[in-house]
This record gives sequence, C-alpha cells and structure tokens, in this order.
Amino acid sequence: MASVHIVGPAFSNFVRSVMLVCHEKGIEHSVGMEVEGRRVELHSPEFKALNPFDKIPVLIHGERRLYESVAICRYLEGAFDGPDLLPRDDWTRAQVDQWCAALATQADQAIVRRYLLELVFPKGPNGEVREDRVREAAPEVARILTILEHQLAGRDFLVGDGFTLADALAAPMLDYLEATPPAGSLMEAAPNARAYVERLRSRPSGKAVLVAPVFPR
Repeated sequence: MASVHIVGPAFSNFVRSVMLVCHEKGIEHSVGMEVEGRRVELHSPEFKALNPFDKIPVLIHGERRLYESVAICRYLEGAFDGPDLLPRDDWTRAQVDQWCAALATQADQAIVRRYLLELVFPKGPNGEVREDRVREAAPEVARILTILEHQLAGRDFLVGDGFTLADALAAPMLDYLEATPPAGSLMEAAPNARAYVERLRSRPSGKAVLVAPVFPR
C-alpha cells in the first residue's frame, strides 16, 4: 500500500512536481482522482471537501489532507526520510523558497496557464488554437525564460549543488514547454534551460515522471 496518495491527474505539472519529490525521496505513492476506492471529480462537492479552493493536487497521508503544491512538497521533505531537498543553511533554503514561490505563481501562470494550456486544450471555435492568445502570452514566457537562463548560467540546478524542491517545481513546466510545438521554439533562445531540462530528464525521477502525458479527450 502506498505511503501517500496524490489526488490529481498525472499529466498536471503540479502533480508531477509532487511525484518528483516522492521519487527523489523514495516515498511510495499513488496518483489519480480516486479517493478510498471512489472517483472524485474536480469541482464536485466531494473534491471541495478535500480542497475548498478546488485545485489540484491534494495529498492524502493517513488521516491528513493537504493542498497547495509548495506546502505539499515541503511536508514530504520534512515528514519522510531520504535525501534532503531543502538546504540546511538559512540563506540557501530561503533562495529555494523564493524560487518555489515564483515558479508556483508567476512562472506557472505565464508558461502553463496562459500559454501551454491554449496549445494543449484550445478553446477556440471548433477546438482550434486561439493564435492571438498564444502570441499575447509568448513575450511573458520569453521573459520568464530569460530569468531562468540567467539563474542557470554555470549551474546544474536552480539553487545550490543538488536537486531541490525548486527543481521539482520547474522541471514539469519546462519539460512541457520544450516538448510542445510550437512552444519548443521559445526554448531555442535559452540553451541553459534546455540543458537543464535534459539533465533533469536523465535522473531516475525524471525518467519515471517526465514522460509523454496522456491527456483526456
């Protein structure tokens, strides 16, 4: 039986962030929209009982229920044995927290919510991509990539010398960005970010989590 259950679809970038943390720390886990053997639909009263803000993922650990991806990742870091994914010194840990917050808000909004979702789940007439929305969103994606490109110069990871919670937040959204046409063209101007994604994909956790997604039809 899994130690924890992650409520949410495995294609979600935030669900994948939590999965990466589980793999990095060796935490047995399960993933899906089933809770105690019953399917729970997003936006349903049953799901809102788990998270009143009606967002995924939700972590179930025994009798405990926890939402918000960064809080979940920090809980898993502290509650389970395994490699440290938060540095021990105050300054470096604060930098990881800084990046987690920025990635979960500004970067996710720019890269995933406003850009990638329009390409993957288009809402135009007859299910077509709204090209005007894509063009409007692209400059902010490029700006975020420039920030990441600067941070990754001469680094293997976003903060410090090893994989941290910040990398778990960054990896899924950048992996999707690099792999989704025409979004991948934005990554061509960000060689540090592209090399970073390849490094994270090559880790055991990346090989397990950063796989081609199965999207609902």
